[in-house]
Amino acid sequence: MPVDIKRVLVCDAVDNACVKLLQDHGIQVDYKLKLSQDELIKEVKNYDALIVRSDTKITAEILDAGAGRVKAVGRAGAGVDNINIEAATRNNVLVLNTPGGNSISACELTCFLIGALARPICPAATSMKEGRWDRKLYSGSELYGKTLAILGLGRIGREVGVRMNAFGMRVIGFDPITTAAEAKAAGIEKMELEQIWPLADYITVHTPLIPATRNLISTATLAKCRKGVRVVNVARGGIIDEAALVTALESGQCGGAAVDVYPEEPPKSDTTRKLINHPKVVATPHLGASTSEAQVRVAVEVAEQFIALTGKSTVYTQYAGVVNRDVLKNVF
Repeated sequence: MPVDIKRVLVCDAVDNACVKLLQDHGIQVDYKLKLSQDELIKEVKNYDALIVRSDTKITAEILDAGAGRVKAVGRAGAGVDNINIEAATRNNVLVLNTPGGNSISACELTCFLIGALARPICPAATSMKEGRWDRKLYSGSELYGKTLAILGLGRIGREVGVRMNAFGMRVIGFDPITTAAEAKAAGIEKMELEQIWPLADYITVHTPLIPATRNLISTATLAKCRKGVRVVNVARGGIIDEAALVTALESGQCGGAAVDVYPEEPPKSDTTRKLINHPKVVATPHLGASTSEAQVRVAVEVAEQFIALTGKSTVYTQYAGVVNRDVLKNVF
């Protein structure tokens, strides 16, 4: 049977297109930002569904407080690290994300960061602002003919492959699910991880943060790479072991890194600060989805899926972003 969603609480700033679409389909929307956990525990029992981005953490306590009323939590973005999936499933709450909404934006940032590692644009621009003309100091290297390894060949990884092929790079990749034919369609040669490490001039990661991918880039894997390998992470903090990366940067085993995501955001740990401040690192404050287009897209995708769950629309019928699909069996 359809999911009865009449009232939605928006907990984090999302594009107004989301609110308007829900309201146009007869769903009441309240906008309450920056609620503490205690405030949210009091509020949650008044709503059928919640929408969050990155700021609000949907904990087991919040989900337990909304038991019997809350039916869905939508994340306007790809990762669902800030939602307790186990507690949601236990309470028969659907958790959904918008996996395709920010793919192009995250892909494009990845490509720009690869370029910024090949050509030292950032320090060169800073030196010009400081009145210097350090032309010889900021020589770089071409991407043409170099090998890019993409770890994770989902939407974003494949889009990166398509674009970096245009630079004349050889693109190789690994993914346990994506087939060799799907990879080939994006111009990517699928390989096993152990084959990839010694071949890569650049490595970019595009996986979720799960036990199998935590510290995927580590002291052990960096040691298998070519000396001077460059590394990019626009996916999730924790996929790269930051302490190992700092050590590799200092020894020269890693020739540069570009990092957009961190185990803790904003970063506070000494290791992360050391990484950010390293002269061979380009660091950005989690900008992967920070484009006007992506923000509209993810906001609208959440609304579309909520409307689809109600079963009242002939236009919106898909809810492909549901991550705990076992709950669907209990709901429908």
